[in-house]
Amino acid sequence: MTSTQTGKESAVSASVEALRKAMIAADKPALDKLTLPELSYGHSSGRLENKAEFIEALVSGKSGFSAIELSDQTVNVVDKIALVRHVFNGTRRKEGDKMKLSILTVWLQQHDQWKLLARQAAKL
Repeated sequence: MTSTQTGKESAVSASVEALRKAMIAADKPALDKLTLPELSYGHSSGRLENKAEFIEALVSGKSGFSAIELSDQTVNVVDKIALVRHVFNGTRRKEGDKMKLSILTVWLQQHDQWKLLARQAAKL
């Protein structure tokens, strides 16, 4: 069971990394593939976005990041759900300012893919 869990944790971490790269690149097909239709994306300001709003904000350039670094990541897999916590250090593309956030994401396994269901940020 431990090796299965380790494999699942590695797969979740790979999806988190793919999302990080897709957010920087504003890669619409990748963002679409990595997120569920029911996505609830919570910002540290309290603003919520659904899947379409999240993707559109990045692809249109309304928001976006020139750099994102994740640290202190933990992955807790329970059956087909994964809870991922990390510290998000990002540089906003338009404003150039830096932000440091505590992030909780919830991922759901569908077949062999882990997809983002929910995200909530809090300022650090």
